[in-house]
Amino acid sequence: MLYETLMLSLRTILRNALRSGLTVLGIVIGVAAVIVMVTLGQGTTSQVTSDVAKLGSNLLMVRPGQARMGPASASADTRDFSQRDVKAIEDQIEGLRSVAGVVTSAMTAIYGSLNHSQTVTGTDNGYLVVRDWSVENGRAFSEGELSAGSAVCILGSTVSEALFGAGDPVGETIRLKQISCRVIGTLKSKGASGFGTDQDDVILMPIKAVQRRVTGSQDVSMIFVAVEDGYDTETVKADIEALLRERRGVGANEDDDFNVVDMAEVASMLSSISGVLTGLLSAVAAVSLLVGGIGIM
Repeated sequence: MLYETLMLSLRTILRNALRSGLTVLGIVIGVAAVIVMVTLGQGTTSQVTSDVAKLGSNLLMVRPGQARMGPASASADTRDFSQRDVKAIEDQIEGLRSVAGVVTSAMTAIYGSLNHSQTVTGTDNGYLVVRDWSVENGRAFSEGELSAGSAVCILGSTVSEALFGAGDPVGETIRLKQISCRVIGTLKSKGASGFGTDQDDVILMPIKAVQRRVTGSQDVSMIFVAVEDGYDTETVKADIEALLRERRGVGANEDDDFNVVDMAEVASMLSSISGVLTGLLSAVAAVSLLVGGIGIM
């Protein structure tokens, strides 16, 4: 009886080969779409969380100019911050774990016959706190080096590997243009950021050293703020905006000439995009399974 049933089913399938093939294809596509949908949705959400965590926890980025996504870029009408703005935020805003002003410049590092192009970031030890970054080998900047603007540097892992391979660069001297810079430490690897940039492709120097020896300006291009656990980042963000509007003389009816980015909001936005993508895949899965079901009927 079972044999006859199987043979009858096989003959029916062979007589309707196209219909049977489309039915199987529809079901396969539908099931595959469901699997991809779930995997992609979970993977994207996990990746977003991981990328934001790499940037730093409870992180606010204060940038000059109008609000926009992605890395900051200077324009002719952009007014940078000053070290006094950094100090004002640190002294007058409650609920902060750390504050760090930064100034950046693209430069080529040279060691012997090797060279490597990367970003040089002028900052202080507060930057390590706001970015949840630790020194893997060597040490952070001393107070004397920060106040004097000494030519010392901490290498990201990408730069260290490019110039020194598996060797220890601490104590060695590299050249940045005409600057002889002594390496005092290396950073623990962070990997790529949510924007696809290599966070380890960086050299940290005292901010006064970069201002004096590289940019020739006392301006601060960006301010990083880490909010203490237990404080609302939205409240802290609003307080910073009010303080900077006052310090920069922004009128009541004028738009801010700066923007404060809450990385938690960025994570939420990216998660929403992931949700939309997951919804589209769900629709594809539903249609495919429907086609397969109609074929069976």
